Amino acid sequence: MNTDQAQIHHNSCATPANIWTNLRLIALLLVFLECEISAAELKNIDAFQAAAAEANRVLTIPDWEQTPDALTASIMKAIAKGDAALDQIGSQNLEHVTFESSLAALENLRADVSVVANRATTISETNPDPLMRAVAQSALKKFQKWNVGIDYREDVFKAIKAFAAKKPNLSGEDESLLSETLRDFRRAGMELPAEKRKEIERLRRKLSELAAEFEANILAAKARVVFTREELEGVSDNFLSSPGIKIDNDRYQVMADSMWQYNTVEENARSEATRKKLYIAHDSLAKAKNLPVVNQMLALRNQIALRLGYKSWADYQAEIRMAKNAANAQAYIDKLITGIQPKFDVELHELQQMKTSDTNDPNAKVDIWDWRYYSNQLAKQKFALDKEALRNFFPLQQTLDGMFSIFGRVFGLRFEEIKPPFKWTDDLRLYIVSDMASNASNGLLYLDLFPRDGKTSGGGESEIVNGRRLNDGKYQAPVAAVILNFPPSTKNKPSLLSHSEVEILFHELGHALHSIVTRANYARFAGTHVPVDFVEAPSQMLQNWIWDKRVLDTFAADYRDPSREIPSDLIKRMNDAKLATAGMFYRRQFAFADVDLALHGPHPSNQPYDCVAISNPIFERIFLPIDRQTSFISSFRGFDGYDAGYYGYAWADAIAADMATVFEKSKNGFLDKQAGMKLRREIYEPGDSRDVNVSIEKFLDRKQSIQPFLNKLEIPAR
Repeated sequence: MNTDQAQIHHNSCATPANIWTNLRLIALLLVFLECEISAAELKNIDAFQAAAAEANRVLTIPDWEQTPDALTASIMKAIAKGDAALDQIGSQNLEHVTFESSLAALENLRADVSVVANRATTISETNPDPLMRAVAQSALKKFQKWNVGIDYREDVFKAIKAFAAKKPNLSGEDESLLSETLRDFRRAGMELPAEKRKEIERLRRKLSELAAEFEANILAAKARVVFTREELEGVSDNFLSSPGIKIDNDRYQVMADSMWQYNTVEENARSEATRKKLYIAHDSLAKAKNLPVVNQMLALRNQIALRLGYKSWADYQAEIRMAKNAANAQAYIDKLITGIQPKFDVELHELQQMKTSDTNDPNAKVDIWDWRYYSNQLAKQKFALDKEALRNFFPLQQTLDGMFSIFGRVFGLRFEEIKPPFKWTDDLRLYIVSDMASNASNGLLYLDLFPRDGKTSGGGESEIVNGRRLNDGKYQAPVAAVILNFPPSTKNKPSLLSHSEVEILFHELGHALHSIVTRANYARFAGTHVPVDFVEAPSQMLQNWIWDKRVLDTFAADYRDPSREIPSDLIKRMNDAKLATAGMFYRRQFAFADVDLALHGPHPSNQPYDCVAISNPIFERIFLPIDRQTSFISSFRGFDGYDAGYYGYAWADAIAADMATVFEKSKNGFLDKQAGMKLRREIYEPGDSRDVNVSIEKFLDRKQSIQPFLNKLEIPAR
């Protein structure tokens, strides 16, 4: 949405009802007209590079590889360039070593090579050509193996130590870069005897190979489940008419690996047998291939941690996170599990009563394949909330434009779609994100929002080019991508989002903003490169917006009748329904966190792992009964990357709830520009260039508190 439209929304609170309705219609009409702009009419990046140059920024579109040979060549060239830079660092005269020739050189070569690896990652998850995806995965294995080897370049380590021995007078990011680089070498085992160090390197190389295999197996996993129309009773005709669903007159295929398809059926199918069948397929994804991989990864992680002197992999990982050790993370989750027990019990009892009424079975229990369905039925029956009907208020384009308008108003940003020189899919979109005050281009944002064959069934935000200060003093503008799988449009309807999908969109764009508006000097501190138990907080913060009437009034309107905005009483019922099942939602989150910590807790070095025997009973004990033949851990994306850190979602949610109080107390609530700009300056822009605890307290103007989060969950203070 352009600046004029944003201004219409900005002034809406002071507009009389009849004038506001007319202005709203005009604004929405402009949105619809904008949708008709052809790609040929979009500006090129050239139109923005001059403004970027004036702001001393480098704005470039990634040079996407378009053939398997080009992709392989790019990775090999990047690795060769990295090796040459490492050789230069390691061969220098240690008496004359400088910050630039050691630390900065190492940081720069990592950042340079990561750009190529990030492109390969995106290609492996999104490219429609299976050969390109396979080559990308192979290239990533080569990169990851090489990347581990950097930590074991003894000549490079000696150069860094030689510089540190000079006791340089460093401050800010430079000081952090030195201390964290030395810490990373220590955590790699470089201070151990050579034989032990080589053993840890071998284990880490093997672990990186298995991690790539784990991800590749998930990407390749498909689960097509066929149902009759009768078996899908309760599922809307809108879903059944979506592309790729209908097979013939009485057969429909649902992809259990597609989250929007899975959630829609689980929430609406009246047949318990249907829900269970789809759940089993979903929670058995990649089972045959990934269970042995998960067990091997757990064993390797444990061996590495023990050889480095840690009690467990959870302790090893927590050292560089806000929790500092596994005991603190476990204590936090344990308190939340106990604290939410009363609310969870009340909610579960209510759902059980609904199932008893449905089945005429007084002993009916809610199983894991039931909770989404009965939570949805509760919303319908108790709060007169029809989640499928809510989609009419959130057509994708209208929601996107409304979201960008809000970001403009609150964060002082402008989003302008441009023509990408290369598109890996026809519906790919590319935006320039600029600062409204200076007109300088902050960075680029790709949106890939619809499912297709070969594309990852999960998705999220990923950084393609990290922001950083270049050697010539210019700033590299970041490039981020948001990859999701929303319902596609049909012949008769545009893409319509559920309210939960709108929440996902705001969440992932929060990550993208964190990446794009960064001002950190080094890539390792830029954007979302923060402790894993903080990284979700800035995005979870934005989820508050789509539950707020003032925010929703700026863009939520029935696409069939744009003058019909989302009713106030409906927003209240949405919030009431959310609170009514908050115990279920968070107990599930806590179950994942507890499983994650248990898998990575203390374990005898010579004892094999059985990940299902560990994970399934814990999940069942904390959440709901499961089917014993399933193995959710085999496709649990949090296992790689969040390993021993899934508790961070709840940890970060507490921070987000605390930060939300700044908006809640502001004059304009979640649309308050002063609060929004403070969030941008104190949280998003610094990234990890300073201690995130300092950033949080600067934003709050006080110490952190967990109380807003406890209030949100109705957990009594202790």
